[in-house]
Amino acid sequence: MKFSILSKEVLPLLVMFGSLLVATAITDALLHLFGLMWIGRYLGIPGTILILLSFFYSMRKRKLIEFGKPKGLLRLHEVLTWLGALMIMVHAGIHVYAILPWLALLAMLITLASGMTGRYLLDRSRRQLKSQRDAYEERGLTGKAVDKEVFWDSVTVDLMKQWRAVHFPITLAFGVLGLTHILSIFLYWQWK
Repeated sequence: MKFSILSKEVLPLLVMFGSLLVATAITDALLHLFGLMWIGRYLGIPGTILILLSFFYSMRKRKLIEFGKPKGLLRLHEVLTWLGALMIMVHAGIHVYAILPWLALLAMLITLASGMTGRYLLDRSRRQLKSQRDAYEERGLTGKAVDKEVFWDSVTVDLMKQWRAVHFPITLAFGVLGLTHILSIFLYWQWK
C-alpha cells in the first residue's frame, strides 16, 4: 500500500496540533468543573515565560548565545512552546472580549502551526521523497518517469519549503501583538 507524504506526514502533524486544542478544551473544562476559572486568568503569565524561554534555541541557532547543544535546545523549544501555548490558550479560553487578544491568539496559533510544519514535516518529507525516488530508480524507471510518479509529493515538499517565509514574520507579529496585549493589561489594570 502506497502512503503519500500527505497521509504519512501531514496528517500526524494535524493530529498533534489537534491534541493541543483538545488539551486546551479539557484543561479549561476541568477548571470550570472545579470552580477554578480564576486560574486561567493568570496562566498567560507562565505561558508567556515558557514561550520566551523557548527562544534560547533561536538565539543559539543565530549564535547570539554559546551554551547548549542545538539539538537539545530544539527539543526544549518544542516542549516549552507547546506547554506555553497550552497555558495561553487556556488563559484566553472563550472569555476574550477585545480584538487585540484575539489577534495575538491567532498569531500564536499560526506561529505554532508554521513551526510544527518546519520541524516535523519538511525534514521527514524530504527523506520520504528521496526514498520514493530511489525506489522508483531501483525498479528501472528513468528521470522523467520518476518525476511523473512523485509529482504531487514533490509539489507538497516544495510548498512546505516556504514555511520560514511565514514563520519568522508571524512570530514577530505574535511578539508585537502579545507585548501590546500585555502593556494594555498593565495600562487598564485596576490597581486597587
